[in-house]
Amino acid sequence: MRSKGVLHHDTQILVPFFDVDSMQVVWHGHYVKYLEIARCALLDRLGHNYNAMHDCGYAWPVIDLQLRYVRGAVFGQTLNVRASLVEWENRLKINYLITDLASGERLTRACTVQVAVDLASREMQLASPKVFTDAVTRALE
Repeated sequence: MRSKGVLHHDTQILVPFFDVDSMQVVWHGHYVKYLEIARCALLDRLGHNYNAMHDCGYAWPVIDLQLRYVRGAVFGQTLNVRASLVEWENRLKINYLITDLASGERLTRACTVQVAVDLASREMQLASPKVFTDAVTRALE
């Protein structure tokens, strides 16, 4: 069973025309963009977004991405993208659930894993920086 996470954020996305193919179905690669939009909103909610990460001297590259497509989204459909924080102490793991906003029908499940990399040394960190884990702790209180 997939973890629901300790904190989540829902983001609504109206599928634009330029994201669909000739069959008016969202091209599979655009789902990664929808995940990024939801992840940024979740990080904003934590109070430690990508700008704050950079200002603290860390980059957080995605090192793993998994997507499971159930049903294609279509032009004009409003999606709900739920980003759920699952792990944060040694890596940043977020689970996603993309559903149709109106019906709640599941369309896609996904997961991303990111790790902290020291910008000065370019070395991957074996634990998340304290400034990030402290931000998570504050958001959970």
